[in-house]
Order: sequence, then C-alpha cells, then structure tokens
Amino acid sequence: MTKVAIIEKTMSSTNYDKYFDFEYDRFALCSDSGKQKILKRDVDIEIETDSYDWLILVGSEPFKNFTRKTSITEYNGKIVDDKFLALINPAMIKFKPEAKKSFEEAVESITGYVSGELTQKSLGDDKCFGIEDTATLHRYLKDALEYPLDYIALDSETSSLYPRNGYMLGFSMSYKKEHGVYVDCECIDDTAEQLMQEIFNKKRVVFHNSKFDLQWFEYHFNFEFPQFEDTMLMHYMFDENPGTHGLKTLAIKHTDYGDYEAELDNWKAAYIKRTGILKGDFSYDLIPFEVMKSYAAMDAIVTFLLFQKFEAAILRNEKLYWVYKELLVEGVRFLKDVESNGVPFDRTRLEFGQKRMGEDIQKAVDALQEFPEVKAFVAAKGGFNPNSTLQLRSLLFDYIGLAPTGKKTGTGADSTDAEVLGILAEQHEVPKHILEIRQKVKIKNTYLDKIIPNLDIDDRLRTNFNLHGTTSGRLSSSGKLNMQQLPRDNPTVKGCIKAKAGHKIVAMDLTTAEVYCAAVLAKDRGLQNVFKSGGNFHSTIAKQVFRLPCEVEQVAELYGDKRQQAKAVTFGIMYGAGPKKISEQVTKDSGSVFTMQEAQYVIKDYFEAFPKLREWLNNMQKFIQANGFIYSHFGRKRRLPNVFSSDKGIAAHEVRSGVNALVQSVSSDINLLGAIDTQKYIRKTGMKAKIFALVHDSILAEVPEDEIELYSKKLKEFIQKDRGLSIPDAPVGCDFDVADDYSLGKFSKLYGI
Repeated sequence: MTKVAIIEKTMSSTNYDKYFDFEYDRFALCSDSGKQKILKRDVDIEIETDSYDWLILVGSEPFKNFTRKTSITEYNGKIVDDKFLALINPAMIKFKPEAKKSFEEAVESITGYVSGELTQKSLGDDKCFGIEDTATLHRYLKDALEYPLDYIALDSETSSLYPRNGYMLGFSMSYKKEHGVYVDCECIDDTAEQLMQEIFNKKRVVFHNSKFDLQWFEYHFNFEFPQFEDTMLMHYMFDENPGTHGLKTLAIKHTDYGDYEAELDNWKAAYIKRTGILKGDFSYDLIPFEVMKSYAAMDAIVTFLLFQKFEAAILRNEKLYWVYKELLVEGVRFLKDVESNGVPFDRTRLEFGQKRMGEDIQKAVDALQEFPEVKAFVAAKGGFNPNSTLQLRSLLFDYIGLAPTGKKTGTGADSTDAEVLGILAEQHEVPKHILEIRQKVKIKNTYLDKIIPNLDIDDRLRTNFNLHGTTSGRLSSSGKLNMQQLPRDNPTVKGCIKAKAGHKIVAMDLTTAEVYCAAVLAKDRGLQNVFKSGGNFHSTIAKQVFRLPCEVEQVAELYGDKRQQAKAVTFGIMYGAGPKKISEQVTKDSGSVFTMQEAQYVIKDYFEAFPKLREWLNNMQKFIQANGFIYSHFGRKRRLPNVFSSDKGIAAHEVRSGVNALVQSVSSDINLLGAIDTQKYIRKTGMKAKIFALVHDSILAEVPEDEIELYSKKLKEFIQKDRGLSIPDAPVGCDFDVADDYSLGKFSKLYGI
C-alpha cells in the first residue's frame, strides 16, 4: 500500500478528505499553531521521510524546508526530488481566487502521481543525443529537412547574454516529438550552414524567447528566419503575469519532465564549490559537452512539446492570435533591430559626468558634516553614514528633533525614503542635503559607473527591451541599462545619450494618449471635441468642467488651480483613483490643501461634462466584476480573477487595474505598432535613421540631419494611422523634439559644456 504524508506549516482546520481519496498521515512543520513566521529554530517536526512513498508539502514553509527550493508556485502539483509533491496552501484561495484553478489542477496531478496513473518522464539516451562531428550533423540536418512536419524547435547555448560579448557554444534542435540533439558549434561547416538555412527557409522555427536566439544566430552565422514562432510569447497570451514564462517553469507545469535541469544545477553548484569561483563568474562554456548535451537537447524537446500544446490553444482565440502575430512576433523583429542599433552614448560626457558627480557628492558630504546636529551625532556615535537608515532615523528624529511623517517601513519603523525626506526638507536643511547626496550617489553608482564598462567599441550600449514584462503590454527594459528608469530631474545621464556628428536625437512623445483612447472607446463626443479643439488639453478641460469665464489660452495664468484639479481628475479617472487619492495628488502638486470633499465636487462636475465617459467606465467595471477579465481594443486579454475575492480592497483594486489596462495597453500598442511600421519603412527604403529605444510613450531615434524631416513625417503618419481607434479630424497627438542629446540641451546648460 502506498504511504502518503501531508505536511503543513502548522496544524490547520483544512479537511484534506475533500481533495484526496487516499489515506494519509498528517504532520505539522511546527507544533506551535500560534507561529505566523516559521524560523529554522521553530521546526520541531518528527518524521521518517524514508518510510513514506510520497510527502505532500502544503505551503511555502514546508516546501522550502524539505526541498531547499524557493518558489512553490513554480512546482505546484509536481514532483520534487523524487518523492516530494508541492501544493499551494488552499487557504490563499479565499483571498486570491486566481489561485483556485492552479490548486485544483495540483490536486488532480498529485492524485495521479499517488495512484500511479501519472509518472514523471526522465532524460535518456533514447531521447537526447549529442553531435560532435560534421558527417553526423549533415545526416541529421538532412533528416530534419525531409521530416513531414512544417516546424522545428531550436535553441542556442551561449557563453554570454549578449552576442557581441561572447560566442555560441552549440545549438539544440528537435524536429519530432521527444527527440532532440545538442550540436557542438565546432562541427558546423559551410555545408551544415547551407542545410540549416534550407531548414529555416522551409519550416517554421520555434524558439522560446526568440529575440535572444535570433540575435545570436543572425549575428554569428547570418542566418535568416522568414517564419518563426515563440512559445514564451504564446504563453504570455495565456498568462500576462510577469515572471511566469521561463522555459523551466513551463516545462514543470505543462510537460511530464518536471525540473529536468535539477541535476545540471547540482553539477554547477558542485563545480563552483570545487573550484572556488564566484557564482556570478560561472558560464556555460565551463560545462563539458557530455554533461551539457542531455539538458540542452531537452530545451529543444520541451519547446517542441510546448508549441504543440500552445499553438492549438491560441488558434482557438482570434483576438489573442492577432496580438501574438501582429504585435508580439512583429515586435520581436522590431526590437531585435532596436537592440542591435544600441543607445548612442558620448564617452567623454560620461567620464566628465562621473568625475563631476563624484566631486559634487564629496562637497555635499563635507557640507553635511558642518551642521551642529551632525557633529553631535558623529561625536556620540563615532561617525555618520548617510546610507544607513538606522543612523539617519536617529539623526533626524532624535538629534534634530524632527517629527516623523507617519509613513512606516515594512517592519513598522519610521520611514526615511525620498518622499519622507522631501517633506522633512521643508523643515530643516539636513534632510535636504541627505536627499541631494542620495540622488547623486544613485546617478553615479547605478548609471554612470555601470554604463561606461558596458559600452561596446562603437560607444553604443545594447540593452534589452521586453514584450512580456508587464500585464498591460507596455514594454519593459532590463539588462545592461533599464531605459525606462532614467533619472528625470537630473539631465546628466540623458545628456550623455548624444547623437554622433551629422545626426540628431529625435524624440517623439504621444500626448495624452490614454485619455484620447478613453474618449474613443467611451464614444464621448464632448471629450472627443476637446481633442478636436486643438488647444491645450488640460486648460480646455478645466474651462469646460468649471465653466471658466476666460479663453482657453488664459486658463493657466488666471485659473492655474482649476487647471491642476482638472488634470489630476483626468489622470485619476484613467487610473481608477477616487476622491481621496485625487485630493492628495492635487495637494501635493499645488502646494495648497485640496480636500476630499472638493475632489468629490470636481469629479461630479467632470462626469456631468462627460457623461458617456462615466457610462463607459461603469459598464467596464460591471463587465470585469461579472467576468473576471477584459479584452483591450487590440485583443489583449487582462485576466482579473481577484475581483471575486472576499477581500473588498483586493477586489476593488482588481477592477481599477482592469479599467486602467484598457487605456494603458491600447496607447502603448498604438506606439508599438507605429514604431514597427516605421522600422519596416526604414529597412525597405535603406534610410540610415536608427530607432534605439522606446521609453514609456516616447520613441527615440538617432537620425541623419538630412533624414529628419522624412523620418518625422513617416513616424507621425504610422503613429496616427487609423487602426479603428481614431477621432475624425483629430488624430492622436505627436510631439517631436530634435536636439544633439536626449536632455535637449539641459546637460550643456547645467555644466557649461
């Protein structure tokens, strides 16, 4: 008889008989049921794990304790280390209904493993092969070329994350189910390259994270891929939550192979321990071919299996399929070019900024030391580190005697973050100095110090732009430089992004695009007419909402407070903010108190002016509450299962997120589609303009001076193309800035160079 144990954090009231029809013993990791957080010292479970065939680990604490792995959601319902079965805590379903489906699937899977109906497949020589000689490779490629399926799975193994920083070690391929090879790049000759290109021309090439692999195959071999698919982006269509799209995660969830890389991870850990190298210095070129082949081949096998499963599902949903093909696949082609173009930096400016910022930091630190309160602190404590939150808290609240703002950290201590320091700076000079030091240190350490060593030989920095990093569809950035988080208030970093001689930086910004989209989607003629009027948007809104007795051009001067209120309400409504949040925002922006009651009146007046907008928002909210999802204009699906949460705060936040996603995703898609079409035009015509970044609602390019007029004309044309979301005679607004650098001259103004 199969022996099963269920292990919880502490003994709960959960009736597992509701879920499992087999016999089991029940244990608790900690016998003290009052413990909220289980520390190592609290673990007092007494169990002989060897006496059980299966041990079901319920919740993250038992999972971490027995498996030494961190993410139970990744392994939910799956086998870990041969006999452990992971199960998320059923208690979380009450607050997060999104977990219900995953829990039910895990219960079904666990039942299958315990009964023997399910088994975990293992790697073997009957599935995974290695090729190290040219003749064998030729035979394999010919077989792949002639195999009747119209697709193959392909994956690359590389020595680096960036093509210019390393070399290809090998590639893995799978052209039929549960059969894959790993090929050493050393055995690729001209004939092999020719055969590979024939395969790529004839078949759809399936990648997992295609942008990465395409860059490597194109940069090192000049291969072309007329047709490709991407299982990572397919999965993004089914689950838009970031962090869920890794090949390993999907293999565990959607195949019978579990964590097939576990043994390779153990090999890497043993190698690091044996050699004493730093974990960050480990690279895949250190792994012997015989060790690597099975796991690399499995990458292709799993990608093949995922494609079979995902393609069938995505073809059943026309909306998702359109987004996948027209936005994501085409987006990969576009971003591959963008990343290859690279961000143009001026090395001289970077080095100047680095040196100057270091000097400014030292001056600010020296000035700080002159305050009597700081001197007293140093005398008592033996020194002061402005980066120490404990020391800073003591200095501000004990030695200077400033009153805490009420904002707390996660541990319940008084906060000293940037927002708090900004408030306290109005009362004393010390927090002002601390804030200045922190800002300058961040600019130097996070940006200037890291950009310089990451520049390629052409002084361009090549970083990543991600299509799958946000729930709304907005691009995210990662890697060598996060282009979405450049400092706004200091022009130093932006000023180092500088066009080469004979070129200019052309920055195009969408203007009030999210409100524009809302006006179209809501079919609110009044709000659409604001755009048709062509004046300052927020001034026009203020004049209309508050019935101001002046011309639109006079609003900012005569009724600046009303304009600010109208602006806050406009954006607040788009982001689902209520009177409380809007009152706080206006108070912060204007410097004068704007009460919640006043905010309520303004919101009332706003919706009276634009009743169709209110009707549309109400309808969208009701749809989300009833269905737990929403589709954008272009077909993106935003899943919102937590609207069914018993926690009213969670449910309300989910509704707001859904409404916000409608306008945010559409505006970002307008930008992306316009940029894609522009890049196609650049390629087709042979223009020299280089789009090098998409930052929020901006498209940045380095453009030869003689192409600026044509480039700007075509980009505007493609951005304003009618994609079923336009106001007649009033296309979405595009603002263009043309300058030598991305700071638009502020760098030179600040430093005099």
